[in-house]
Amino acid sequence: MKLINKTSGKVLAENLEVADTFFSKMKGLLGRDNLPEGEALHIIPCNNIHSFFMKFEFDAIFIDKKNIIRGLVEKMQPGRIKLCFPAYSVIELSKGIIHKTDTYVGDEVQFVIKI
Repeated sequence: MKLINKTSGKVLAENLEVADTFFSKMKGLLGRDNLPEGEALHIIPCNNIHSFFMKFEFDAIFIDKKNIIRGLVEKMQPGRIKLCFPAYSVIELSKGIIHKTDTYVGDEVQFVIKI
């Protein structure tokens, strides 16, 4: 699946994985050495994340059920916790994507199934 900032038309991720089971959400990005540009993980449902035991920084976008961005985290460092109570889910992206794509709170994201 592809993730696009519908407001700006910019691509946020070419390959979006989904974590929607207990075990996939629990694992998240743990065990990876990095998150390459173009890759992302959508954790559903989720309104808080942590980066304990992570080996790299990443960006995160919190969205509501209407796919409106409710919170942004840029360059989240290992050993941190972030919460966003109005969010329904979170998308973890490679470091720097939020800045590179001019993504802001209030923007709408779109999920596109690749054919």
